[in-house]
Amino acid sequence: MESLSLLPQFLANGVVNGASYVLVAVGLFAVAEGLYSALYEGKVTETQNRLSRVHMTARDWKRSIPAWLRGTAIGAPFGCIPAGGTEIPTFLSYAAEKRLAKGEDLAEFGTAGAIEGVAGPEAANNATVTTALIPLLTLGIPTSNTTAILLGAFQNYGIQPGPQLFTSSAALVWALIASLYIGNVMLLVLNLPMVGLWVKLLKIPKPQLYAGILIFATVGAYGMRQSAFDLVLLYAIGVVGVLMRRYDFPTAPVVVGMILGPLAEAQMRNAVSIGEGSFMIFLQRPMSIAMVAVILAVVFLPRLAGLWRRRRSAPG
Repeated sequence: MESLSLLPQFLANGVVNGASYVLVAVGLFAVAEGLYSALYEGKVTETQNRLSRVHMTARDWKRSIPAWLRGTAIGAPFGCIPAGGTEIPTFLSYAAEKRLAKGEDLAEFGTAGAIEGVAGPEAANNATVTTALIPLLTLGIPTSNTTAILLGAFQNYGIQPGPQLFTSSAALVWALIASLYIGNVMLLVLNLPMVGLWVKLLKIPKPQLYAGILIFATVGAYGMRQSAFDLVLLYAIGVVGVLMRRYDFPTAPVVVGMILGPLAEAQMRNAVSIGEGSFMIFLQRPMSIAMVAVILAVVFLPRLAGLWRRRRSAPG
């Protein structure tokens, strides 16, 4: 009965925190995109290749199936690694397909568009994204934006991913795994017969397209809590997103930081408490020293390398 009495509180916390995540995500990725397109319309030169056909030929299938298998083999291990990502396996798959291509197939890379160069990296990307659930469910470590959002959703409802999750919430885990299979089947049902319809969406004029995005984003944000303040916050975040895109600041880490930030702060407070108020606790173990060194290297080395390259390229 006590757990049932806590359920409304879990639901309320989930709705409030989930609404905050949605406002940030929609503001940065939808509203900011619409505002940026309106502000810089006509200032960016865009090109579009003409679509010759929407269905694959027998030769396309023959070339794609080995690329799919190789891309899956390359991408799956990266998804299992807590420090993985989709960029590395995608580029590795493309490089592998280009190296293995011969004759006419090799000549299509970078010109006519080799189908292996699309099939392999896309399979590697999908394999990495799917297997990213392994470290999330077994260790509670998110390795992508999607798994970070899932972790936030779990924590909003009082669920802590980890080794005990498969025994304490087995129904939830297997329902999540089953949803992956159902989602892939639905993608096939929707995409293969209706690919011609989806391609026609590219013909929608951009003013009408982005206006529709802004309308749906506004209605959705207001519909969550019927709050006018949410609309003000949504468009304020959208303006921030426009500035971030204008000055080449990545927006995805903002969503990840919003979800993982409170968790990181709580764990830091726990560590400092264990160290009796001293931050030297982070430098007393080889593993923690190594982690601090890696974080500092990731933050500062790219900037130092860029500064060094600019100095070398400077005249005189």
